Amino acid sequence: MEKRIQIDGKWIGEGEKTYIVAEVSANHLQDYDRAEMIIRAAAEAGADAVKLQTYTADTISLDCDNDCFIRVNEGTLWEGKSEYRLYQEAYTPWEWQPKLKAFAEGMGLSCFSSPFDDTAVDFMKEMDMPAYKVASYEINDIPLIRKIARVGKPVIIATGVAYLADIERALAACKEEGNEQVMLLKCTSAYPTPYEEMNISVIPHMAESFDCLTGLSDHSMGSAVAVAATALGAKMVEKHLTLSRADGGPDGAFSMEPAEFARMVEEIRIVEKAVGKVTYELTDSQKRSREDMRSLFAVQDIRAGEVFTAENVRSIRPGFGLAPVHYEEVLGQRAKADIMKGTPLTWGSIM
Repeated sequence: MEKRIQIDGKWIGEGEKTYIVAEVSANHLQDYDRAEMIIRAAAEAGADAVKLQTYTADTISLDCDNDCFIRVNEGTLWEGKSEYRLYQEAYTPWEWQPKLKAFAEGMGLSCFSSPFDDTAVDFMKEMDMPAYKVASYEINDIPLIRKIARVGKPVIIATGVAYLADIERALAACKEEGNEQVMLLKCTSAYPTPYEEMNISVIPHMAESFDCLTGLSDHSMGSAVAVAATALGAKMVEKHLTLSRADGGPDGAFSMEPAEFARMVEEIRIVEKAVGKVTYELTDSQKRSREDMRSLFAVQDIRAGEVFTAENVRSIRPGFGLAPVHYEEVLGQRAKADIMKGTPLTWGSIM
């Protein structure tokens, strides 16, 4: 797989900034103006993109109330709801999406989506969306992934409920369709996700195992996990964004508020600088700081011809004299001239 992908002209990969995505999901609460407000908040917080979800209740589920379609014994925010009614509440109206995409682009953001069936892929293609996200629960829908891959745009695959075999099949399908612009996102499909279930150590392992870009789709609370994932090599971070968790909605309880999102972006940018690169070269300031290292000094007045001993020579700070590695060589030799206490020793000090 390719080690760099491009979304709307912005490169994602080694040497590039972490690509930060604000997931709108259901947080618009069926209010178009609120959806625009979330997008504006994402731009102001420093996101690179916003993500939508493209489905209707009829394209993702079935209007049926038998036990298969009622969420039970999950311990989730949606327990007891029927699939169909949940998605009726959560979906983003399709007629909004071209307008939201244009609005996002006007705010300097890219806008892409997760399609959940063939018609959604076609709809996104008509909108010329710059990337396609495969949601965790769709990773086993290989025909859908093949159709997405054939569009030729970057494919971002969440792995929240995937076994290794699921990931391998999804990647193979993309490759067989001639699309190697693929990124895997570590994801845990629990809402919100307990920290002990995040296992973000998988991020660099996936990158090595599958030889592709990796990132994080994060449903945990706060920014700590996303920031840590950046240090582990995540090239994309996706978090849900809402105006206020108190406003409710299907995803509100585990979404970030704008000030939190902005703080996360700031912390990620700091960590990117701190991670840097593997190097043992010293910066100019570090080279100057070497003057504060230890070195050999006369700690007593020493007469010409006097022997250097442990009493009159010591390794102390700062670093203007011979390096301490030469201490044993210096002991037992004689001073070439008078040396005052506090003078750094040099080879010229030795007879």
